[in-house]
Amino acid sequence: MHLVFATSDFVISGHPYPGFPILLRDNMEGCAPVNQFFRFYLLRGPIGSKKSWANTGQALYDYFSFLQAHELAWDDVDRGEDKTLVAAYRDYCFDVAELARNTVRNRLLYVCAFYEFALRQTWIGNLPFGFEERRAPRAPALLAHVDARGGKTSVRDVMPRAHKDIPKFLSSEQAKALLQAATNPHHRMIIRFALGTGLRREELATFPLALVVAPDSADRQARNIRVSLSPRDGHGMKTKGSKPRDIYISRRLMEDLRHYAVHVRGERACLSAREQKALFLNQEGEPFSADGKSLDRIVRLIGQKAGVRVWTHMLRHTYATHTLVSLQRSRDRNRIEPLAFLQQQLGHASINTTMVYLHLVNELADDAVLAYDDELNNWAEEC
Repeated sequence: MHLVFATSDFVISGHPYPGFPILLRDNMEGCAPVNQFFRFYLLRGPIGSKKSWANTGQALYDYFSFLQAHELAWDDVDRGEDKTLVAAYRDYCFDVAELARNTVRNRLLYVCAFYEFALRQTWIGNLPFGFEERRAPRAPALLAHVDARGGKTSVRDVMPRAHKDIPKFLSSEQAKALLQAATNPHHRMIIRFALGTGLRREELATFPLALVVAPDSADRQARNIRVSLSPRDGHGMKTKGSKPRDIYISRRLMEDLRHYAVHVRGERACLSAREQKALFLNQEGEPFSADGKSLDRIVRLIGQKAGVRVWTHMLRHTYATHTLVSLQRSRDRNRIEPLAFLQQQLGHASINTTMVYLHLVNELADDAVLAYDDELNNWAEEC
């Protein structure tokens, strides 16, 4: 088997799809069932991001290579053996390839999706796996009215149980050290912005200059300013799954962003021959890569200077953890449901994803945590 990725010459319905996965057999003929699945699943199905193309392609390539090596047919779903094709592949991933649990789970998700597609196409008569009920994380009591699952969920029986790692976050002292180590004002503002909003790295890289407003205008007297992130407004903003959402930026942080945009950003903006839409620009005056990987390298290097192992997504976890603590402490005053607010701010599709931060909150001593945003402003002043 061979996995290749298309160039811009690969066209479907008049549109080029560079980077699209294509599975070939050893004789270089296309593996028709898989390639048809790719076209459905990646272009018309639930996948909304090109970042999933490579992972989907790799998962199906690995599975079909396993079948080929063991002389098994992918559509032999009624083999009469206790262990199904997919279960045999799962055990191979664990016992022979020694892959990490999350890697195996991710690959099996794509393999199972392929078989469900094949069943709809009537290429097979049965699925090579079944379903079982497993207990799902329960919503907090105050959110029980929106949780209709009764604490259970239906899961494919070949899927290993999820052992979700608890996200790592920075302590107040580590975040302060990171800001102090960021001597470049552009890098410091990127880190400050990430710690103050919890944006993903691609959202940081593409955050538009147009969304930075003057907080002193008459209609913006509240402590927090609502900002609409929309990939469709023409400003070039990227969000996960291209889904729009509103976030809240503290008035103080917006003031700092405004000062940066007016007094600091210009030294880089003048290096470019054209006007740039992104707030943050690299040393050539061009936007950072839209996937945010270049920002991640910057954060990691500054972390090394500060003696802190950190990456961009850890800044997101840091914001979420400290903000949740602050909201819980001030819930009576603000009348805000902390988890619901954090879910909206982070752009999580499910409240269950946000609930992981409840575990992190328990790691923080109550008397050691102050209001996160106020403390973050103090760190910025000292740097």
